[in-house]
This record gives sequence, structure tokens and C-alpha cells, in this order.
Amino acid sequence: MNAPLPLPALDEIRAHEREMVDIRRQIHSNPELAYEENATADLVAERLARWGYEVHRGLGGTGVVGTLRAGTSNRRIGLRADMDALPILETSGKPWASKVFGKMHACGHDGHTAMLLAAARHLAATRRFDGILHLVFQPAEEGQAGAKRMLDEGFLDLFPCEAMFGMHNMPGRAEGKFVAVPGFAMASSDTAIIKVRGKGGHGAMPQTAIDPVVAASSIVMALQSIVSRNVPPLEVGIVTVGAFLAGEAANVIPNEAELRLTVRAFKPEVRDLLERRITEIAHAQAAVYGATAEVEYDRRYPCLYNHPAQTAFCEQVVRDWLGDDGLIDKVEPVTGSEDFAFFLEKVPGCYVFIGNGVGEQGGCMVHNPGYDFNDRVLPTGASYWVRLAETYLKAA
Repeated sequence: MNAPLPLPALDEIRAHEREMVDIRRQIHSNPELAYEENATADLVAERLARWGYEVHRGLGGTGVVGTLRAGTSNRRIGLRADMDALPILETSGKPWASKVFGKMHACGHDGHTAMLLAAARHLAATRRFDGILHLVFQPAEEGQAGAKRMLDEGFLDLFPCEAMFGMHNMPGRAEGKFVAVPGFAMASSDTAIIKVRGKGGHGAMPQTAIDPVVAASSIVMALQSIVSRNVPPLEVGIVTVGAFLAGEAANVIPNEAELRLTVRAFKPEVRDLLERRITEIAHAQAAVYGATAEVEYDRRYPCLYNHPAQTAFCEQVVRDWLGDDGLIDKVEPVTGSEDFAFFLEKVPGCYVFIGNGVGEQGGCMVHNPGYDFNDRVLPTGASYWVRLAETYLKAA
């Protein structure tokens, strides 16, 4: 059987493909969780310094920013990759699988880091741009808001950017094809903990108790009405009860029950509505049964908004390079969340997806113990970064 043809890439990027793959697999074999990315940060910083970047370390704990200047312009942009892994036991069976029990790169951040590093090498060698590049290697994307921490610690004061761009792989989409969804492209992600307090008692004498299990069950069912009856039909809201914790013994009514929810929306106003209705329903339903409810609502990641001008720019970069065939059109927003949204709240920009492949070629979905990044995509993604930087900071 003939090997598949290589995906599109710049010749200079292709010349270093083996090194890029080796870096990706090295990172994959040695995964580090949020704010533990010390070895990965060491590798990134060493390569950037070797290629002539000014290297800044420590933002967000383990973050690395490499700055490169060319020409005389003061225009400046940021390109971002994430570095952290997930607390998942890998089952891919690959020779480069995780060497660390219970940790793996199940979301492709190893590939994201390798692609941006490959672009960094090429951009430093050629310097065919006029302006300032900030290459951002961010920690703790997976639920720990590394982007927000970098911003809180002064990222934009140290590294002002007129635009920022990010990229994520997407299993289930044709390998090496790009997706740029304008507007709200990824959902907000919030967590709600509802604690229902009643009065414990003997299961054989329920009349002497206030049963928090029954009250919490009523809350679960009432929550299902929020999206169907409060969210406008053409908008998206998700309220999922992922955990229901109560009691231990079959014949004991506990004092307390706890519900744990994940809440998603594509628009800030829908996000506000979901928080309000979850709180109102929890209190009202608990009161019906004589119980009380306490709601802890944690706003985690905001909606990711791709700014129209920057999204159109990213699409044009792909079209000018690969033609219309390089883009996947009419893709719906993604109900997953992404902390690059914090950057896009402060700076205009765009977050694109690159197809990881379909079926066996692309492997399983991210956050799965069998996932692996598709190495064939690496040169294409790195070349996209080069073309984006050179086009945005066009030399005279």
C-alpha cells in the first residue's frame, strides 16, 4: 500500500520535519500537568534562546515568552501555544507513549508546542517580517486558566500585542485543513455546586426527616427546563448535572446532598441567564421540600470570541496559500471551552482549528486515553504560523 502524500508545508519547514516530530514525541513521553511544565518550559526556552529570541520566563509560573524583532516597525503580534497535559492514563500503545503514570498529552498540546517551535526556528532564520513577534508558550490551559494568570501578572504590559492568534488540533476533521469560526466560536465553561441541606433520619421513618435526596432530585429535573423554556430557541445553553452525591446507607436519610454541574453558553447574556435560573431553581425547589440550598457558582472560562477582521485575515492567509480547499466551511461553534478566550477579551484576534484527521488517520477525540497528535499535521501547522506572521507583519 502506498504511503499517503505529505501535507502542504513550506520547504524550509519540511527540511526540519524529523526534528519537529522528535520534539513532539519527547514532550508527549514526558507529560507535565498544569503549572508543572518545568521540563517542557526548559526545552522551549533553550531552543528559543539558541535561535536568537529574547526569552522571558516565569509569567504564569512556568510560562515562556520569546520575542523576536525584525525591521523597523513597532507593530507587534502574539502567537500562542499551550504546554500542559491531562491527568489521564494513556492507552495509545505508541512507542512514544507517556512514561508518567496517570498523565498524558490527551489534547495535543505537545503538537501545538512543537508547531510553534518549528515556526520560531524558521522565522528567526529568515526574518522576512517587519515588526515584533511575541511567541507565547502558555501553561495550564486545562481548567487552570493559565492565560488569565499570565494576563493578571502583566503579560500585556510586558508584551503589548495589537492582535493575538492561537491554534488547536481537531480530530474528526480532514488532516491539515483549517477551520476559522467567526464570532462566538467556543462556549463559556462554568461550574456550579449545589448543596441541599435537610434533616437526616431513619429511612423507615421518613416523616421525621427532611429528605435532601428528594429535594435534590427535584432540582435535577427542574434544571432541565432552563434550556427548553428560558434560553431563546435559536441560542445555545447547556446545563449538565455530572455528579449527585448523597448518603451511604440504604436505610439512612442523609443530612445533605450535593449536585455538581457544568454550564455552557455561546453568548455572555445566555451565560448570565443560566447562572440566574440555576440559583433561583435550586432555592425554590429546595424550599418546596422544607430544605435549603446553597449555590456556589464558579465562572471559569468565558466565551471565546473570534474577532471578525482577524478571523477574515486568518482565512485569507489559508486561501492565499492553499486555495479555498484549505478551509473547511460552515463549521458550527464548539461547545468545549478554551482559556485563549481570556486573551481575546483583551486583544483582538482569532483561534483556528487544524484538522487532525478523520477515522483511523486522526485517531480518537481529545481527552481520550487513546488519543495521539497526528505528526503529519506538524509541518502544515508550523507553515501556517510562518505565513500568518509574515503576512501580518509584512516587510516593505
